[in-house]
Amino acid sequence: MSVPFSGALRRSGGIVSAIGKQLKSVNLKGVKRITVQFDPFAENVKSTREFLFLLSTPKVAATNPKCVVKPEIVCDRQPANIKFALIDSAQEQAKVKEIRFNSDNLNTLELLQLCNKHVSSLAPPEEVTNKVLTKAEKQKLAGGAGGGKKATKKK
Repeated sequence: MSVPFSGALRRSGGIVSAIGKQLKSVNLKGVKRITVQFDPFAENVKSTREFLFLLSTPKVAATNPKCVVKPEIVCDRQPANIKFALIDSAQEQAKVKEIRFNSDNLNTLELLQLCNKHVSSLAPPEEVTNKVLTKAEKQKLAGGAGGGKKATKKK
């Protein structure tokens, strides 16, 4: 009797690939302002700083160019926190005005997972736009390459 295979065919890519996977699904369309407040001299602030850096990458920033990412550096020994101020339609959907994460004891991957779970899910659905077809594309869809009458030569 043999033991059935269970598991993956290859090893996991590790924490870096998991962060990359989560980062691809971040969507800030439901957010108008992100405030990251932390004390740079606190012990557990590295993951918050990394999260702030990842939010400012071009791909994430392109999901909502109107979203303002504002870091607040304080020196009051308070735990680090992240506030997401939501747009009006997301406020109605979630029934809250803002979402706060106390990021003191969370690592970067957990912060991205929480962001995808609570913030990216509030993004309004994308509107379907009709693609404008060129004349050549319309002719291909119609089935004919020429599309018109054939000219006959007179003898």
